[in-house]
Amino acid sequence: MNIAYFLLPKVSVAYLYEDFTFRQGLEKMRRNGYTAIPVITRKGQYVGTVSEGDFLWHLLDDRMALRSGFQTNLERMRVRDILRADGYRPVRITVSMEALISSAMNQNFVPVVDDTDHFIGIITRKDILRYFAYGKEQEEPLEKIV
Repeated sequence: MNIAYFLLPKVSVAYLYEDFTFRQGLEKMRRNGYTAIPVITRKGQYVGTVSEGDFLWHLLDDRMALRSGFQTNLERMRVRDILRADGYRPVRITVSMEALISSAMNQNFVPVVDDTDHFIGIITRKDILRYFAYGKEQEEPLEKIV
């Protein structure tokens, strides 16, 4: 199965640039209502995914931000400063369905990149589940089987 069937293209996805300030990142996440959002470079390469929790934990860990100059520090910190190394791993558009499902089990969406690591979109866990629940062949929905 070609996973491009599930792809939500970059133009339809909210994302942050790695050089956005901490404040800009939070504002965009709030405006879009997401709990996690992809982060890319200005050239379009995927660098990671940041979550609400990443913002919160960074604030709690950064005692300097909490002590003085809180607003100033929000403008000085960058989104790239709070990315975790163990975040959402991207897949290539040629990935197998088994590998895609494995990735989707642990995260709300799977970032998709091309051969040069440029971000091309996401595949949501919801879309994968919907496909298997209803199937291409119009199998019975899960609620009728159970």
